[in-house]
Amino acid sequence: MQPSPLAPRVTGPKDPFQEPRREDCPWCGSPRLRTRMRATDPLRHRPGTFAVDECRDCRHAFQNPRLTAEGLAFYHRDFYERHLEEFAARILSARAVRRRHRAAAHALSALSEPESWLDVGTGHARFPEAAKEFFPYTSFDGLDPTARVEQALLEGRVEEAHRGYLTTPGTAARLRARYDVVSMFHHLEHAADPRSELRAALTALRPGGHLVVEVPDPRCAFAALLGKWWLPYGQPRHLHLMPLANLRAELEAQGCTILVTDRRAPHVPYDLSAALSLALAHVPALLRVMAAPALALASALDHIVAPVSHCIRLSNAYRIVARKEVSIAG
Repeated sequence: MQPSPLAPRVTGPKDPFQEPRREDCPWCGSPRLRTRMRATDPLRHRPGTFAVDECRDCRHAFQNPRLTAEGLAFYHRDFYERHLEEFAARILSARAVRRRHRAAAHALSALSEPESWLDVGTGHARFPEAAKEFFPYTSFDGLDPTARVEQALLEGRVEEAHRGYLTTPGTAARLRARYDVVSMFHHLEHAADPRSELRAALTALRPGGHLVVEVPDPRCAFAALLGKWWLPYGQPRHLHLMPLANLRAELEAQGCTILVTDRRAPHVPYDLSAALSLALAHVPALLRVMAAPALALASALDHIVAPVSHCIRLSNAYRIVARKEVSIAG
């Protein structure tokens, strides 16, 4: 019997789902690498092993070997996204997700009223939906590699829907200088080439516009403590985990002014509870029921630590707000 065309193949020299392993850092080019984590797909337990390497010089972490375009397409298929969303709903309720989107929009309400806003990696466009409360006169568009953005358009959460990535051929040119704000909430870690994605985002911005980037923080101490069970490792879908210093330096090199860096607000209090949920994802239902008190305790500890997470290197994400200066060429 022939294997299903949707099933990822086991890692090997001819694996169509993974590129050859690289021997240098994709961010700075250093050959000084170490393996931070190696694991199988924690959600669906499909064949194949995924590794995250770290550069000993710039501390950039990245999937190595990286998924091919075919592999990326597989893990962005709608059925896999739905499976991921079902898992996420067991950790954070819909109310908690909406509360986080409202908090992010409120934090950005200090920006002058933008006329147009592009939310990249928007998914179901829940952020634009929440942000309209604070930006009632702003036109929100969405971009996403899945069909979820098209459904968001049909349901009125965005005014225009764009399918793909900013670096998809023709997209950056089509969106050139159209937006006052471009936001990327937990999108850049999915991009095959984060630098190109940032340049394309700046191309879509008007001079003086603002870029908002929120990504997992690979310097989070939970990453070392929890290993493969640390949810922000996000294998096999997360390709790059960039330290704040690297991303800040890159934006400044592209002529941006950094207005805000924040590790406190973007932190999601789910590290311990998500790790335990991942570990229990495929055990019998009865064992999951028996583990409910442990999950409740893990969640309580997550929320106890949250207020001071940014002080003790336990924050699992950070946010940068940068302004595109007038002198930047699109």
